[in-house]
Amino acid sequence: MSATPKRSDPVRVALDAMGGDHGLESTVAGAARLSLEASPVRVLLVGDEPAITATLGGLSHDPDWIQVVHAADGVVGMADHPRAALDRAPECSINVAARLVQEGEADALVSAGNTGATILASSDHFQRLPGVRRAALAAVYPTEQRHGERGDPFALMLDVGATLDATAEELVGFAVMGAAYARIISDNEHPKVALLSNGTEANKGPRHIVDAHALLANLSTVNFHGNIEGLDIPRGTVDVVVCSGFLGNVVLKMLEGVSEVVSDIARDAYARKFLWKLGLTMLSQGLQQLRRMTDWKQYGGAPLLGFDHVVIKAHGRSNSGAIRNAIKVAAKAVDRDLAEQIARGLAPMVQGSSAE
Repeated sequence: MSATPKRSDPVRVALDAMGGDHGLESTVAGAARLSLEASPVRVLLVGDEPAITATLGGLSHDPDWIQVVHAADGVVGMADHPRAALDRAPECSINVAARLVQEGEADALVSAGNTGATILASSDHFQRLPGVRRAALAAVYPTEQRHGERGDPFALMLDVGATLDATAEELVGFAVMGAAYARIISDNEHPKVALLSNGTEANKGPRHIVDAHALLANLSTVNFHGNIEGLDIPRGTVDVVVCSGFLGNVVLKMLEGVSEVVSDIARDAYARKFLWKLGLTMLSQGLQQLRRMTDWKQYGGAPLLGFDHVVIKAHGRSNSGAIRNAIKVAAKAVDRDLAEQIARGLAPMVQGSSAE
């Protein structure tokens, strides 16, 4: 299943310009940077129009590739309750951005804002693909091994927060969606997919893991590698790790915490003792490589999979570079028709369900 570009016209991305810890400082700057590149994406900056326009005025940008769309109800805060906030402010930036995609004014949605609000706004405005029981929020994580033709240092894990529990059939759907995304974004023609369990044997894990293993072993559209354990995640044994949202979110936060602790320890050691400083200087090349490997900013964002439109959730702490990369990831997913790739992968399941 080759992921080849299909579009000749520029991809249009609706960006929630108000979302994220840094707000306009990062989102507008990221769009401005991208507008000056050789193959820019048309970005619709959604939010407080006067504030966005004022911020743009102080940045170098190409106005032909940026459009400002006003959202009258402000932004859903990072600490707000998602459903209550969306109901209270129907014209908030994430809702307006999702509506632009729904109405065909944009091709993809990108937000660094409130994760729950992004998931709910997408669910309110987009349709699930045939065969998708539950949408899944994926995340990239750094690995020791490289993935795909371009040597991607990140692998994919899903779900990491859109669901609490997942049935066997939903886990199979996550596997299909994750594999399609890895093919497109990492140029990995045959990504290895595995279930996260407490043992590599087919009978290890709770009932839904065992049943999902049996289903995936007989699904020709997925390069199923079986079960992996937690220690395999940072090693990069596989390209796509499949689990329930509760487990995935715990693992993701642990990985983020470990990478930050390693950096903090190295920084503290460098500042304290001469011998440690000397040793760390000798190891500086390795530490720089570790820092690059764990830098999620270079990837930009992770997908919310299962809808008929591309949705990329950028990290809340995204700087302008991360926002730029998230927009580029969204454009690539649209250009290579991610939704169609997922639909093809799910077709055997849909046909099997219809035949029952």
